[in-house]
Amino acid sequence: MSSSAGASETFTASKAYTRWVLTLLFGVAILNMLDRQILGILVVPIKAEFGVSDTAMGFLTGPSFALFYAVAGIPVARYADRGVRRTIIATGLALWSGLTLASSAVSSFAQLVVARLGVGIGEAAGTPPSHALISDYFPPDRRASALALFSVGGSMGVALALLMGGWVEQLWGWRAVFAVAGAPGIVLALLMRFTVKEPPRGRFDGPRAASSPGSSSAGHGPAHTAERWPAALGQLLRIPAYRHVVMGAGLHSFAFTGSLIWYPAFLTRVHGFESGAIGTLLAFGSSLPTALGIVLGGLATDRLQRRDPRWITRVAAITMVAYAPFALGFLYFSDWTLAVANLVPAALAMGASVPGMHVATQALAPPHLRALASAVTLLVLSVVGSGLGPFAVGVMNDLLAERLGDEAVRYTLSIVGLTSVWSGVHYWLAERTLARDLVERAAADAATADEDAD
Repeated sequence: MSSSAGASETFTASKAYTRWVLTLLFGVAILNMLDRQILGILVVPIKAEFGVSDTAMGFLTGPSFALFYAVAGIPVARYADRGVRRTIIATGLALWSGLTLASSAVSSFAQLVVARLGVGIGEAAGTPPSHALISDYFPPDRRASALALFSVGGSMGVALALLMGGWVEQLWGWRAVFAVAGAPGIVLALLMRFTVKEPPRGRFDGPRAASSPGSSSAGHGPAHTAERWPAALGQLLRIPAYRHVVMGAGLHSFAFTGSLIWYPAFLTRVHGFESGAIGTLLAFGSSLPTALGIVLGGLATDRLQRRDPRWITRVAAITMVAYAPFALGFLYFSDWTLAVANLVPAALAMGASVPGMHVATQALAPPHLRALASAVTLLVLSVVGSGLGPFAVGVMNDLLAERLGDEAVRYTLSIVGLTSVWSGVHYWLAERTLARDLVERAAADAATADEDAD
């Protein structure tokens, strides 16, 4: 028996301990999205204090974070495919939480931009290593539900950002929001570092994939020990379904993040809501239904993929197309009963599409490239969605404001919301080759296992 196979067989984790690890990662996901999305509820007061334009606020909420998140994502993920993932997650969490806390003390708009750059670098160490860690704590038939629960943490973070952020800002000002959001991450980082065991990579993917924690080969066998990230990236991008999943994810994020960041400004400018009421409405009308949609989407994906793996992306394709008419209904109905009646199903549909994106990414990637595959998906998701989405809305708001005034944000959000249909098209195109690509990946793994055995 090889040492890597032995490491996989000797590593044990009880159900209770596995739940503990997933609970900590759930907390990481909450804080990842809380610290990222907290700016959405603060657009109006920050703009008022520093006297900047919508374009500047779009840059702060989008590119200032997303570009550095994207730049750091690939090298961090490659290190996560070789190094100790719990330590990488804990270090990133401490960094982004500390800088969120520091944002409460800035004295200029430029200082706030610099702090957000650092938050982006820290958060690059959050999701990709977490996805890879979950894949080595949960077997394939339970992985979609585990990844869905992790994604629910993100939705809970958004809900907390809106609910807590709205009321704290209304009572004590926007600086207090950053202080409350940043402090818990320091404690969670310590728990992550000192209570989580590092599992062998690929422990559920056969003896070829498994490796001891922290080994230089990191679960990819002798043939891959010297593989550099450009070659690894090329290997991933040669998979047709993966390419479409990545594009679908980017457009998905463009529709979701661009809307979410600017919904508070829409509710303030068009309907005259205060921040506390906005946070409550969006937390219960959008973020919590999104979390429920993620759970339902994960359960549906787990169940349906057992009959046909194409359901992994088929669920995402259907729900992303279904999102668009409900999102438009929220923006254009003046009666709030009808508006919320459209917001809730829009959020459910958006949430239900999330598990398929992450499950497809993990299923299509070889075990030794899972963190990289997740990072590439998140890079495109961040640049196209978190970067361009909020920024595009800000720029269009300024361009249309002279003609439309405060109503401009309604029309720019309409354009952004309709990109969900484009996202659904890419998930449908991924479905067309998904089953074949999964078979080819399994065959390649088996061939490599035979070579290693020789």
